[in-house]
Amino acid sequence: MRNITRVVLLVLLASMLVGAFGISGAQEAKVLYVANIGQDDIPHLDPGLAEDVASIQILEATYVGLTTLNEVTVTVEPGIATEWSVSDDGLVYTFSLMQNVPWVVYNTDSGAVEEVKDADGNVRYVTANDFVYGIKRTLDPNTAGPYAYVLAPWIVGGAEYNGGSGSADDVAVAALDDYTLQITAPKATPFLANIYGMWMALAQPQWVIDEMGDAWADEGTFQSYGPYALKEWAHDESLTLIKNPFWPGTDYVGQAKIDEIVFLLLEQSAKLAEYEAGNLDFMDDLPTADLDRIRVEYPNEFTVSPSSCSYGYGFNTEKEPVNDARVRRALSMAIDRQAITDNILKAGQIPAGFYMLPNLTAAPSQEDYPDLAIKYDPEAAKAELQAYLDEKGISVDELPPITYMTNETDLHKSIIEAIQNMWRETLGVEVQITFQEFGVFLDTRKNDAPQIFRYGWCYDYPDAHNFSGELFRSDSTQNDPNWVNPEYDALVDQALTENDPDVRRELYAQAEYLLVNQDAAMAPIYYYVETQLTKPNVERTLSVIGRERFEKWDIK
Repeated sequence: MRNITRVVLLVLLASMLVGAFGISGAQEAKVLYVANIGQDDIPHLDPGLAEDVASIQILEATYVGLTTLNEVTVTVEPGIATEWSVSDDGLVYTFSLMQNVPWVVYNTDSGAVEEVKDADGNVRYVTANDFVYGIKRTLDPNTAGPYAYVLAPWIVGGAEYNGGSGSADDVAVAALDDYTLQITAPKATPFLANIYGMWMALAQPQWVIDEMGDAWADEGTFQSYGPYALKEWAHDESLTLIKNPFWPGTDYVGQAKIDEIVFLLLEQSAKLAEYEAGNLDFMDDLPTADLDRIRVEYPNEFTVSPSSCSYGYGFNTEKEPVNDARVRRALSMAIDRQAITDNILKAGQIPAGFYMLPNLTAAPSQEDYPDLAIKYDPEAAKAELQAYLDEKGISVDELPPITYMTNETDLHKSIIEAIQNMWRETLGVEVQITFQEFGVFLDTRKNDAPQIFRYGWCYDYPDAHNFSGELFRSDSTQNDPNWVNPEYDALVDQALTENDPDVRRELYAQAEYLLVNQDAAMAPIYYYVETQLTKPNVERTLSVIGRERFEKWDIK
C-alpha cells in the first residue's frame, strides 16, 4: 500500500467550504486512518440488519440513539433524547427529542454533506415518527432483523409482531408529537433505557427505504444524522466517514473533531505492518506474536484495557457426536485455558470457567462459585469420553467426524491449533479445522453449523441477561448451539424479574452451571482484553465497551 498522508491540505474557495462544511478559508483537514474494527468487509449499515461489531461501530458514529452508553464509565447518558421520564410502575418511558436535527446524505456529485429534503424542498428533521418507523421496521418479521429478539420482548406487542402472530398497530411505541416518543414495556427492568438506545431502535429514513429497499444503506444513498456521515464505501477495501456539520452536538455526543475517518479493510496479517509504515493511526487486536516487541518499541502507543467480550466455542448439540453432553464435557475439560492465555494471548486475558463476563450486573464469578465453573481436568475428560465410547461400543478412532469452524485470523488460527493438539493428546480425538470469510461464517454458524464453532460475544448492555436469556434461552435466535434446557430457561426468566441482586446472581450462577458444565453446550475459553496501538498525536478516550466513540477523538 502506498504511504498515506494523514493530514490533507484542502484549498477550496470560501463559498464552497461554507456550503460543504460550514467553515471558511483554507485549512488542514484532520484525517484518521483506522484498521477495520472486526474482519473483512462491513456486513451491514442498516440499523435493522446490523449484528456485528464492525457494522455497529459505523452506525454509532453516524447515528445517535435515544440514549448512549458511556464508553469509559459504562453508564447510560442522553443521546438524541435530551431527557426522559419513567412512570411509577416502571413501564412507560417518555423521551423528549432534540429539535431541528436534520437527516443528511453525502452528495458524491457536489462532494459535500447535505441536508435531506422532501419533494417540496423542505428539510427533513429527525422526529419521533422516524423512531416509531425504525423500531417497527426492526420488529417486522419480513425484515428478519437479527437483533429484533433483543428489542421485541421489551415493548408491548413487540414479541407478538416479531413472531408473526401480532400486528404493527399493537406495538406500543408512539409519537405523542414530533419530538416526544413514548414506549411501553410489558414488564419493568433496570436496563430498559439502555435497550431503547441501541442501534436496532434507531430512527430510520422511511422515504429512502420505501424507494430502495435494503439497498439504501450504501455509498451515495445512506442517510443518517449523527456526528459523521458516510462518504465512500469501496467494498472489501475501505470505508470513509466525513464530519457531519449539521449535527449540533451535545454535552454527551459532541460535534466531531476529526474531519474524516478512513477504515482500511485490511487482512489481519497486514495491519501491524501498515501501522509501522505510518499508514495507520489506530489499530486493535494486535498479533500476539509481536506483543513483546510492541511493548518495548511502542511503550507510549500500546494500551491494554478491559473488554466487553467473551471468547468460547459452541457445540452444535444436534450433530453427532457432540449431541451427547459427555463428549462436549470431555472436549471442554481437555482445554488448558491457562496455557492458552499464558502462551498464546500473553496480554492479561483471564481464563474463563463461565461464559458470562464477571463484571456484568448480577453476573457470577468463578471465584465466588468455583464448583459450578468448568475446569481443565484431563482425567475427568478422558472418563467422560470413555463412558460415551463404551456405551456406543466403539473406539475413539470410530467417532463420527468432528469439524471446527471459524473465520480466519492469526489469533483464531493459533488458538484452535493449540486446542486441536490438546484434544489429540488428551483424548486421542482428531478435529478438522475449516475457515470461512467472516460474513459467510456468521451465516453458516446460524444455519448449518458444524460440530464445533467459534462463539464470541460482546455485551450490548452491561447486565447478565444479555449473556444468558438473550443467547442461550431455547427460543433465542442467537442460540446457535441449538441447545434446549427448560430448567435453564426457567432460571434466566426468574432472574430477569428478580429485584434482589444477590438472588439474581445466584440464579445466573445456576444457569451458567447448566450451560458450561452439566450440559456443556458451549466451552468458555477466556475473557478478552483490548490490545491497541494509537499514534502519539491522536487524543482519544479508552473504551471498555468494545466500540470507540470517535467523535471524541482528535488529532493534534
